[in-house]
Amino acid sequence: MPVMKNLILVLVIVITIIACKKTEYSPEGPTDVRIRNLSDQTFSKVIVSTSEYPEDIDTLETVDKYATSDYLRFKKAYPKAEITATVNGLVFTTGSVNYNSGITFIGQAKITYEVWISDYTKRKLELKVFYPLDGPLD
Repeated sequence: MPVMKNLILVLVIVITIIACKKTEYSPEGPTDVRIRNLSDQTFSKVIVSTSEYPEDIDTLETVDKYATSDYLRFKKAYPKAEITATVNGLVFTTGSVNYNSGITFIGQAKITYEVWISDYTKRKLELKVFYPLDGPLD
């Protein structure tokens, strides 16, 4: 019986150590983000800013009309983002985002920002976040 107790104790310790394994991710992220262009215009020089961190800015060369980009990895992302794109030589933007206004970060996920031109005259882009079922982060 003492052998059995020792075996159970060792098993519990091993399971505890395995369960406490540190992950390379934090609760804030990373978040994999892609851009889906819902407009009938090609976006070029697309700049994506997903958080208050300077390293959470990345650029896509183009996102064709009605197309979806590859994923970009960001340290942190929110349901709102600042996206700027050039369309027919004109710069369009969603406008800046106050990330300190109480919005909650998305966390470890793969998401899609669906972006479209809401006002061509004012060069205004709109976006909504879409959570596709693409599986966990790699």
